[in-house]
Amino acid sequence: MSSSIAGRGSAGRDAKFQTAIFADWGHFEVVDLLAGVDAAIAKGIADPARLGIGGWSYGGISTNYTIATDPRFKAAVSGAGSSLQATMYGTDQYVLQYNLEMGPPWKNPDVWMKVSYPFFKADRIKTPTLFMCSESDFNVPCAGAEQMYQALRTEGVETQLVIYPGQNHALTVPSYRRDRLQRYLDWFDKHLTGGTK
Repeated sequence: MSSSIAGRGSAGRDAKFQTAIFADWGHFEVVDLLAGVDAAIAKGIADPARLGIGGWSYGGISTNYTIATDPRFKAAVSGAGSSLQATMYGTDQYVLQYNLEMGPPWKNPDVWMKVSYPFFKADRIKTPTLFMCSESDFNVPCAGAEQMYQALRTEGVETQLVIYPGQNHALTVPSYRRDRLQRYLDWFDKHLTGGTK
């Protein structure tokens, strides 16, 4: 199941739909994503014993939110994601948006703590997770993946970290793009099919 489901916060609808997650990340978009998972299970499309989730950029961020919310997923791939959001302030390109949406961390620490729940509730995560990032990413810096990787290692949850050297938010080297896709397949194959496919 992809975390690119068009839930609240997505583009393509009215402003109210898009701003539903304003200063409330990991809430309504996760509710909507899980509703889609439940519908797919109810229709017999998805096997509840073999659920996987993954995404890149906000898809990676929402993957982190989802696995910290719901333990049903047997495998996850979080690419170019983050969870300890205050550490992104000043290291990525979104300072103006953060100030508008949540205010600076020192003025609204409760909001920043709330949107950082995957990191601060990492002990709830049981899903084996592959974290991936690009070394020179100024959009979502590697610190986000590195922090979650270390958090899951500390909790004894199976995890891996892959950093693509010299790359920015989007991978441009063909061999890296192929490698990323192969790693997706291998991780999901290992954890969802037992390596039988």
